[in-house]
Amino acid sequence: MVTLDDARKVIAAAEKKATEVSQPMNIAVADAGGNLIAHVRMDGAWIGSIDISIKKAFTSRAFDIATKDLAKHSQSGGQFFGIHASNDGRVMIFAGGVPLKRDGKIVGAIGVSGGSGEQDHAVAEAGAAAFK
Repeated sequence: MVTLDDARKVIAAAEKKATEVSQPMNIAVADAGGNLIAHVRMDGAWIGSIDISIKKAFTSRAFDIATKDLAKHSQSGGQFFGIHASNDGRVMIFAGGVPLKRDGKIVGAIGVSGGSGEQDHAVAEAGAAAFK
């Protein structure tokens, strides 16, 4: 289970990393069902990335995979080509979504959007590392 307190810790760690890379981000945390627990939009982060961060968290939990890894397999000719059209368009196939694990089991996910794919993934990883 991911509590609101857990989500706040994950978001705080992700915000710290986003500040370090000088990129304001939208950061979302989802529970085991892929439902939003908490979201923050840092000052100056794109409003268009609010929805994307939430969908990245959903995608990572729905498929128990980092979205950057799902992206590799969803390109033309890949085994998951077209997956982005599933789940009423809620699936994001670019970097920034990372599962949250407790005792080796995926219990939620973080989704980050607002920078480059590399920045989004790094910020998401920093948030996930704070989840215990």
